[in-house]
Amino acid sequence: MTQNLPYSEPLRMNQVGVGVTRRLEPDEATRARIARALDLQALDRFSADMTVEPSTGGWRLSGVISAHAVQSCGLTLEPLPVDVNERFSVGLAETAPDETSEIEVLMDEDAPDVIEDGRIDLGQYAVEQLALSLDPFPRKPDAAFVQPEEPGDISPFAVLKGVKDRNDPGQG
Repeated sequence: MTQNLPYSEPLRMNQVGVGVTRRLEPDEATRARIARALDLQALDRFSADMTVEPSTGGWRLSGVISAHAVQSCGLTLEPLPVDVNERFSVGLAETAPDETSEIEVLMDEDAPDVIEDGRIDLGQYAVEQLALSLDPFPRKPDAAFVQPEEPGDISPFAVLKGVKDRNDPGQG
């Protein structure tokens, strides 16, 4: 099964050893794909410094993402520049060999992400951390919502009355 990810940088877990550090800096075309995937007007700069190292019970992916993006104001649709500089840390665990085909859903935020097929996608984690750092409801500081006026007659019969008046001016 292939997924259409905007950015992919796979890392095989057997390459990690005692730890590995990578710096990701997607090119302009990749940043454009990420911007489309995250509904951004632009993504002028994006980088991620990431470290994967062994930890108790699995692995730890940590790092910092840095970006300059342009979101759209939710009210005016005007460009809203935003700078992101966020640290993150994610636990990772390999699947246990005695797992069944049943899926158990846990609502534990500290539950580690499962490593599938012996690899993780650093690019996917970088994009995910960027998405989590963006304001889901961007709004310019001076933007204000103005409630439109309600129409006087909102009854469907009011529309029919107007049609009848135009077609039959002599009948009532």
